[in-house]
Amino acid sequence: MKLSERDKKILHAVISDYIETAEPVGSRTISKKHGLNLSPATIRNVMADLEEIGLLTQPHTSAGRIPTEYGLRFYVDSMLKVKRLSRAEKEKIRNSFKGLGFDVANILKEASRILSMASQHIGVVLAPTFSTVRLKHIEFLRLRDNLILVIFISKSGIVQHKVIQFEEDLSQDELDKFSRYLDDILSDLTLSEVKQKILEEMEKEKTAFDEMLSKALKLSKRAFQNGVEEEKDVYIEGHANILNYPELSDIETMKAIFKAFEEKSIIIKLLDKSMSATGVQTFIGSENELIGVEGCSVVTSPYTKGSSTLGTLGIIGPTRMNYSRVIPLVGYTARLVSEILAEIL
Repeated sequence: MKLSERDKKILHAVISDYIETAEPVGSRTISKKHGLNLSPATIRNVMADLEEIGLLTQPHTSAGRIPTEYGLRFYVDSMLKVKRLSRAEKEKIRNSFKGLGFDVANILKEASRILSMASQHIGVVLAPTFSTVRLKHIEFLRLRDNLILVIFISKSGIVQHKVIQFEEDLSQDELDKFSRYLDDILSDLTLSEVKQKILEEMEKEKTAFDEMLSKALKLSKRAFQNGVEEEKDVYIEGHANILNYPELSDIETMKAIFKAFEEKSIIIKLLDKSMSATGVQTFIGSENELIGVEGCSVVTSPYTKGSSTLGTLGIIGPTRMNYSRVIPLVGYTARLVSEILAEIL
């Protein structure tokens, strides 16, 4: 879509004022406030044209205009000037992570708190799944004949478990020996590396047969055969900030938002969409999947280790959020979390 410079200035003025006030913006306000050297009548005509092409809408006949979702999308994609975080802001965010040590849960919880506090919206962080982290320890516990509980512990402290059947009835003493052996060869590997390592070791074992080694490798292959159950966790901070959004103050809307946060699966599904993306993504209004919730936008970014995506973090707020501030805040926090976790995971 091509807009004239005059059209862009008036659209920008409407969106800027709406972000600030959450109220419809009139032509007289723009004429007085933005120094465009245009009469209210001219501005009103341009606003009518912008409404006709779907960028603005008039909630009531006597009211001013507000941007549509389409108008906000055009603004973010074509007009937005992203403000860089100042050195002091970056330093404040970085200092917030000091003293948290190697506890990944605390680091991610702090990231969601920072996003919420700095934006005055809702901060969300999707935690890494087990398949993205490195193995520290594998343990086997005999439950009964041929039934074994396998416990996987990652370097970052994530714990997963599964129950498997094995054709031989193994004693707990044998299982403990297998665990010690497998820790030696599988420790510090990712899940995909573990599977490959087991296959390599099984090939070696064919030429240098060892009964204990053979059983241990067969057991570990069974343990990793169908993957490890993934329990996704999400950290959410700033629920109370919803009360500051007049456009979301309708009781039914607030119920729907709080339900989404309580169930978490909707938020996880939303954040999952960004796992394969590069850089900051914006989902405006109906583009996001907060089912039953109108008027919300989500800005997300994956955090990574090398070329591997570990999880996603972001900010949820009203569609009139200050994108020029929120986008760099999400981007910088994601890069910082990536940097911190690279030293731990």
